Amino acid sequence: MILVGVMIATLWGIGWVMGAPVRARLIMIGILMAGVMIIQLTLPQGHPLREATGSDPRLWLLLVAFAVAVWLYRRGLLWLRDRARPAPDEPASKTGTFGAAELSRYARQIVLREIGGPGQKALKDAKVLIVGAGGLGSPALQYLAGAGLGTIGVIDDDVVDGSNLARQVIHLDARIGDPKVFSAADAIRAQNPFVEVRPYNRRLTEEIATDLIAEYDLVLDGSDNFATRYMVNRVSARLGKPLIAAALTQWEGQISVYDPASGTPCYECVFPEAPDPALVPTCAEAGVLGPLPGVVGAIMAVEAIKAITGAGEGLRGRLMIYDALYAETRTIAVRPRADCPICGHSAPV
Repeated sequence: MILVGVMIATLWGIGWVMGAPVRARLIMIGILMAGVMIIQLTLPQGHPLREATGSDPRLWLLLVAFAVAVWLYRRGLLWLRDRARPAPDEPASKTGTFGAAELSRYARQIVLREIGGPGQKALKDAKVLIVGAGGLGSPALQYLAGAGLGTIGVIDDDVVDGSNLARQVIHLDARIGDPKVFSAADAIRAQNPFVEVRPYNRRLTEEIATDLIAEYDLVLDGSDNFATRYMVNRVSARLGKPLIAAALTQWEGQISVYDPASGTPCYECVFPEAPDPALVPTCAEAGVLGPLPGVVGAIMAVEAIKAITGAGEGLRGRLMIYDALYAETRTIAVRPRADCPICGHSAPV
């Protein structure tokens, strides 16, 4: 019996030194105890291994029963504490007003004179669609949820892969294999219960784009392919929805706000044709710096907040290019093209 106690203490100590979670250490001890019980119940009386582990299974059964009773007692106390805890404020989408918890949560943002109470209320009433729950979508989702955006839609047909986790920070290792939109939605709900999140686990196609985008006030495009970017731009321009689009490659990111209804160029004005695929390798082929999507995705969230609240000067009519390798930021003026098939004079009405 002393031998088993030493083994338990050793397992616990090794787990503590290695930083293993308490749950993992308890599982290892549980496996050890299961082995001890098998030895006690299967080996004959007097066997050396049975003698070394206590010789009498009734003693171990008593100890296991005691441990289970302690665990059940602790779980019962936690359950009672949760039942006694005051209910949180109603989610924002249900009440239409700010509760005490929300005011405390957004206080440092509300005191900004460019936002204030009216700006925070505008955020609460806003609906934003984010295309892509990957590198750019992850930080944009997290910061918009943290800022108190009322309704966030996210559409993506991909699943979480281990190779995503270095830059797609909204996803956890435990969610590998899960659809990205459900992983992101769970993270948002855990981060801010006052936000309504709508996950769409499917690819954005021409058949659904118009109806989906029409439900939202603003679109953020963090997709990783030109076909989707041009489609999102085309539908957003036709519906008069402002579009914040960004893209990444290796050490560089670019972002702009495309809002033809307010006199700015659309995405196709600035990029009339998609480049040859051979000239624009994917992130898997060319690589991308892990924190880079966080920088550009956070700027997307900032631009969205400014567009909704009317604060400051946005990137309408300007293309920002961020070069992480040389710590440089350049802003280029962009203008509408009269011959643009999407938003120019020749565009279909």
